[in-house]
Amino acid sequence: MKALLIAAFLGLAAATTLRAEDAKLVVGQFTFALPAPWKQAENTGMMTKAIVNYQVEGGSKLEAKYYDFGGPSGGVEANIKRWIGQFEGTPEVKREDLEKNGTKIALLTATGTFLDGAPMSPQKTPRPGYTMLGAVLEGSDSSCFIKLTGPKDDVAKMQEAFKKMALSPFEAK
Repeated sequence: MKALLIAAFLGLAAATTLRAEDAKLVVGQFTFALPAPWKQAENTGMMTKAIVNYQVEGGSKLEAKYYDFGGPSGGVEANIKRWIGQFEGTPEVKREDLEKNGTKIALLTATGTFLDGAPMSPQKTPRPGYTMLGAVLEGSDSSCFIKLTGPKDDVAKMQEAFKKMALSPFEAK
């Protein structure tokens, strides 16, 4: 009986662990892995498909927003240009273009004074020393856009986790 209880407990613990590691997020045609500390949050935006949070150890809780507008969405270049335009002046920009399984992916890092505020609002709050991480996945049906902004030191601590999450639809299953 004792062995049966131990086996049942271990089985339950293993199943719980698998579920925690296997958190998934589906946006359009892409399925993203959300390993800890990524956590899905309530989607409060009209245009966003999902919001996930990342608690930086000893730092900020950062928020990544996912967008998929279905069909043509203005093109990758226009959207990246618009994202860079959300900074005051000329931010420091790095871009990496990849292709995975026939899908083009653009990864963006921009650092400077981010102009925070609602998309169409003329009122913006300058946030000096902020970094934006962006990813655009060009799918066959539509493109998925992911954007995260925050204090540059906190973003730097989780930049690899963002890239891994953005590329997770292409990892071997």
